[in-house]
Amino acid sequence: MPEERISKILAAAGVASRRGADELIAAGRVTIDGRLATLGEKADPDVAVIAVNGRPIRQAKADPVYVALHKPIGVTSTVKDRHAEQTVVELVPPELSRGARLYPVGRLDKDSEGLILLTNDGDWAEHVLHPRYGVEREYAVALAWPLTREQAYALEHGVELAEGTATLTGLRGQTRTEDRMLAETVWPSPDERLTWVRVTIHQGWKRQLRRMFAEVGAPVRRLVRVRIGSLRLESMAAGDVRPLTPTEVKRLAGTRHGS
Repeated sequence: MPEERISKILAAAGVASRRGADELIAAGRVTIDGRLATLGEKADPDVAVIAVNGRPIRQAKADPVYVALHKPIGVTSTVKDRHAEQTVVELVPPELSRGARLYPVGRLDKDSEGLILLTNDGDWAEHVLHPRYGVEREYAVALAWPLTREQAYALEHGVELAEGTATLTGLRGQTRTEDRMLAETVWPSPDERLTWVRVTIHQGWKRQLRRMFAEVGAPVRRLVRVRIGSLRLESMAAGDVRPLTPTEVKRLAGTRHGS
């Protein structure tokens, strides 16, 4: 079999997305024939012994599984974390995971909530995650008070963070229908004193929205992801999990800049 990038081999084996696999390699957790793998390195998966944390990966690819979850506050977006009370993987019932080794497609902070995807399909996860494919994320953002015109202008025109200029699109107030639907799905119920806005981003930097809003003097009180590409949270209550339909899987893989 021709040599392939280690990150692609790990993704095909259901270990992580390609980006996640690169993180594992950079952290020194991946070996090839007993030596540490390097970023960008290639190998023949039929010949080389590739291991993660000392355990050889299974070369056979499991049937792909695609799951949507409404992550509650307090749940960690990782596969395993000995410090976490509960992870997103633990919320997926066995009948939905079908024995596959699932992992989250991207992350939501422990204190954030809303729509998150889980899969064992590394190529599909890479398509959903990588900025070049333009899969949008829409969020409901709760603030203690309404944004000023100056704050809104700053957010819409870019906020400087350590990684560069962070941008968002579609900053708007939340409609009454959206207020009602959110109140029916999140837990605990929203504080009526909060002001909610909706924003869309294409980047995915760590705690990006919280940092952006804090930078303009409007700290986030609550953050709910309500859409990924063409897939919406809609009536999924906190903790709800369901399989994606084949149509939803294809639409997410084909999404570019919008739903």
